[in-house]
Amino acid sequence: MSNLYNRIEELCKENNESITTMCKEAGVSRASLSDLKMGRNQSLSAETLSKIAAHFGVSVDYLLGEENKKAPTNAGERKVSDDDIKFALFGGDGEITDEMFDEVKRFAEMVKLREDTKKKKEQ
Repeated sequence: MSNLYNRIEELCKENNESITTMCKEAGVSRASLSDLKMGRNQSLSAETLSKIAAHFGVSVDYLLGEENKKAPTNAGERKVSDDDIKFALFGGDGEITDEMFDEVKRFAEMVKLREDTKKKKEQ
């Protein structure tokens, strides 16, 4: 049995639901989880992982065992500090000045605005 299946099973238990119920609610194939449990598959598709992660309010990385913390949820958001963001963006190498960080935030705002404008034109 894979670590991925164990993590999903653990989340089901924490939420008092069966694997079958979770599959129905998340809109994923029960057979894919059976194959994972039996070792016929080693992983799940990105789409299936995303659906399961969204169902439980965790990140795909959490499902895959690559991070220990759950993703932010509406019920109890994990606070992400500027230092967390700086580390994620710059990898913790060297000193990140406030000016550098502000420039990254301005760039992110510009990209979001561009994408929002593109979506409006497509509608």
